[in-house]
Amino acid sequence: MDQQKVGKFLKELRSEKALTQEQLAEMLGVSNRSVSRWENGATMPDFDLLIQMSKIYTVEIGEILDGERKDRSMDKYEEETLMKIADYNITEKESLIKRLHIVCLAGLVGMAVCIVIDSSELMDTQPYEAIASAVLGLVTGALITAAIFTSRYGAKLRAAKLRLWKRISQGGRSDEA
Repeated sequence: MDQQKVGKFLKELRSEKALTQEQLAEMLGVSNRSVSRWENGATMPDFDLLIQMSKIYTVEIGEILDGERKDRSMDKYEEETLMKIADYNITEKESLIKRLHIVCLAGLVGMAVCIVIDSSELMDTQPYEAIASAVLGLVTGALITAAIFTSRYGAKLRAAKLRLWKRISQGGRSDEA
């Protein structure tokens, strides 16, 4: 897949619909900087965004991925397969959101424990003070983690982690050779 070709095609499709990058970004729920990166061929949009763009531009997903219009229409089997992939991506995101909700709930429970310990006379004793400090640290970590992964920086952190993992694994192979 030629990202530059796809980017030019995305820009052409957006121009045909007389949309600005900002308008498209608002429709997709992303930043206009993301749209610019797609159109410059620097990055590719997520699959669920490709589905939304295919509907906005009234083209097939395959045409976007090829970076050009096709004469033939997508057959039913290909369309069903792509929809299954999209459903899988949505399910995966929902799973991540559920895990983040659990982290937030654990953080709130931890805060409640800290408040109870702090407001009681138990705080004056050494073990409970240590427990409260440990719980408060875990709560802070849980809430920061949830905040990061629900923000737009979560995807960037996951991508950076994958790149780092690839570098480490490639470095390990080159040392063995």
